[in-house]
This record gives sequence, structure tokens and C-alpha cells, in this order.
Amino acid sequence: MNLPGFRTRLHRAVALALLPLLALTACGSGGTGGTAPAGARAAAGDDPVADVRKVDSIVALLPADVREAGTLRVGSSVGFPPGAYHPNGTDKDPEGQDIDVADAVAKVLGLELQRQDASFETILPALGSGKYDVGTGNFGVTEERLKTIDFVTYINDGQGFAVRKGDTKLGKQKITDLVQLCGLTIGTGAGTTFEATLTAQKGVCAEAGKKPYDVKVYAENAATLTALQQGRIDVVMSTINGLRHQASQPASRTEFLGEFHRLDVGFAFKKGSPLTKAFQAAVNELIKDGVYARILEKWGTTASAIDASEINPREHL
Repeated sequence: MNLPGFRTRLHRAVALALLPLLALTACGSGGTGGTAPAGARAAAGDDPVADVRKVDSIVALLPADVREAGTLRVGSSVGFPPGAYHPNGTDKDPEGQDIDVADAVAKVLGLELQRQDASFETILPALGSGKYDVGTGNFGVTEERLKTIDFVTYINDGQGFAVRKGDTKLGKQKITDLVQLCGLTIGTGAGTTFEATLTAQKGVCAEAGKKPYDVKVYAENAATLTALQQGRIDVVMSTINGLRHQASQPASRTEFLGEFHRLDVGFAFKKGSPLTKAFQAAVNELIKDGVYARILEKWGTTASAIDASEINPREHL
């Protein structure tokens, strides 16, 4: 038997078997305590965005050329429920919490969004080049990103960890210090705050006299989950809400190990963008009229609601 070829075919078969699960569980947002189950869908026919109307006083905050064009180019990282994903195939419109919030903001502003799917790590650099007017994809607000990017917040999420159900290396202990991960292999997404945190803190293990942790970076969260299920990584670092949602799906066989660091999440713009005040006013309008709460309830992410949108808030310490 050609064992390398056999292993390759086996890995492909496992990946294919996991695809339906990954489409539902790889990442996104989920609620806790008193909210609908993580990743829950609204009752049939419930469409909060349908009730949104243009608000002329907020439209007036847009630059004249944008009002005249009536469109904005959006770089959108789409792939995982309940944040943003393609439940009916990539040839159909995406759905999710982030999609609904963006569409509702656009209706307040009287604009049409020209959405372009893009990989997470390419969107922020493309804002600076002018390829997109705005970026979406669960972008956390950090001091490093604020040097080159403007943010308008719309939800609160952050960093957390998860393991395979029944894992004995970490058990069910909450990760509060990266020293707890020394000697383990951690999987995370490319270009994320998770990768940046793990890279910046890699020396903590040596300082503690322990074996360093290893970081494996993946372009897609689906690949990260596959690696976890196959035992190629020991733990995943990803969004708090996404990991809660994933763990709520029994077939994922994962356990959430708690919050590590909270972050505001927002629409991303190139530094100095003239669009931020209009977007902030639109989000706050949605909060005031209750549409925002309905969107988060629809997708089971009520626990991540914010009281008011901010422009470039400081990173949570």
C-alpha cells in the first residue's frame, strides 16, 4: 500500500465529511445568558432590515460625491455563521449578523452596497489603496490597527480559546494567561488579532522556564477546525462569539474555554475617511429605534450589544 497517498486520500475524505459542519460552525458570533441559543436563526419571515428607512439628516453627513454616486464598495470577509456566511452557496447572497447590520446602515444612508468577498487578511491593506470604501469581517479595534485604520464600532466581541471535547491537555480550565499554553500547538487565523497576540507574547514561556508554544496560522477558519479535529493542533484561538457558536453545535465536538480579551468590533475605513461620522450616526439610529437589538436577537448575539457606536475607541486593556 502507498501509505503517503492513502493518508492524503484519508485527509481529503475527512475534510469533505466535515464540510457541512464547517459551513455552520467554523466561526461567527453567539450569545450567552438570557439570549437565544448561539447562532440561532430568527423565526421565519422576521426581517428587521426590511423596516429600516432612509434618514435625511444622517444622509447629509455623507460626502457629496458619495451621496451622488449612491454606492459604496465593501470588502467583506464572508464564511462563518452567524456573523457572515453563504448558507446557500457562494453564488447566492451572504447572510448573518454582520450582513444585516451593514445592510441596515446602508438603508439609513440611502446607499447600495457593492459587496466583494475577500480574505480577511487582505481587506485592511486594500482600504489604504482605495480598493474598498469600507471593510467588514469582525475587525477588532486595537492600538496597532488604529495607526492606519479608522473604526466605527457596532458590536463587542474579542479573543477566546476552544479545544476538542474531552481534551485532557487543558481540560475545561479557562485560559487567563498564555503560559497555560506552553508546549502546545495553537491554531489561529492569518492577519488576525489572535496571531498578533500570540506572536507578541511568544517569549512568556521562556520567561516561565517552559517549552514555547507553537502557532499554526490558517487562511480559513474551516481549515483550523479540521486541524483541531485531526489532532494537528491542540487549541484554537478565535472570536469569543464564534467559538461559543461553534461549541453550541454538538457535531463540532469542541469546548469553549472562556474569554481571554474583549475587543470592540467595527466597520473599517482608511485613516481620515470622511465616511465615519455618517456610519456612526447610522449605527446609533439603529440602536435608538430598536432595529439593532432585533438584528442581534435574530442571530443570537445579544450579549455582545453596545450602548452606542464610537469612532476609534481605545483598545480594551
